[in-house]
Amino acid sequence: MREPNPHLKIDPALVTNVLVKFLQQAVGKTGFRNVVVGVSGGIDSAVVAALCARAFEPENVYGVFMPYRTSNPESLEHGKMIAEQLGINGETVDISKMVDAFFENDEEADEIRRGNRMARERMCVLYDLSVKYKALVIGTSNKTELMLGYGTIFGDLASAVNPIGDLYKSQIWHLAEHLGIPEVIINKPPSADLWDGQTDEEELGYSYATVDDLLYYLVDQRYSREMLLQMDFPVAMIDDVQKRIRIFQFKRRPPVIAKLSNRTINQDFRYCRDWGA
Repeated sequence: MREPNPHLKIDPALVTNVLVKFLQQAVGKTGFRNVVVGVSGGIDSAVVAALCARAFEPENVYGVFMPYRTSNPESLEHGKMIAEQLGINGETVDISKMVDAFFENDEEADEIRRGNRMARERMCVLYDLSVKYKALVIGTSNKTELMLGYGTIFGDLASAVNPIGDLYKSQIWHLAEHLGIPEVIINKPPSADLWDGQTDEEELGYSYATVDDLLYYLVDQRYSREMLLQMDFPVAMIDDVQKRIRIFQFKRRPPVIAKLSNRTINQDFRYCRDWGA
């Protein structure tokens, strides 16, 4: 397991208890009893599935495996492994025909466009199954991804409830060990598996340990640029991360609504829950 930097260490037992209660309360307030999770075979979705299995009866948790024809076969294998270990429902939906049909008349589409389509197709599947099973869609994006905009809007970033959005990737590894996630899943290179050989850290340009360290001081501790430079973070990295946080703000919030009245949704009308007018 990758050890987080000392200031990012968590009490995994306490975090687990908090997140299990969070899921029970957040889902319970909607009136749903079932939840659905996209289980990719990666560590984030494995952790979320494990939390859901603790928060609800395993038969109320639906884990969905959504391979594409070029996906690494290990992803499906690991997804099924975690579902079997947790005792949750498992269902496979191959998205190959759906994605290929979309690009049938645009064969020159690059990897980014195809990857985005895969991510959105998977979320379409989850939301369709959420109706079938009367289940709320649970998110699997961590804080590192959310801060850096590393995800597809209305794709893997979409959900009704997200239990791990305030945990950096470094902290996810720590929590995964406590939850009993198999080592083969914990130790493999993180990947969205959108194309052959794709890995998160190569695409981001940084290791998670390095960028989580910077994000902790920049976001959580609110260090200035000058303070970060004194800590020997590279100039180019500071500038790039700050830029990413700024330009991808639109991925972290609902659509911006033009203000015309005195109570505009998400501006003046911003209740945490729909408790009334």
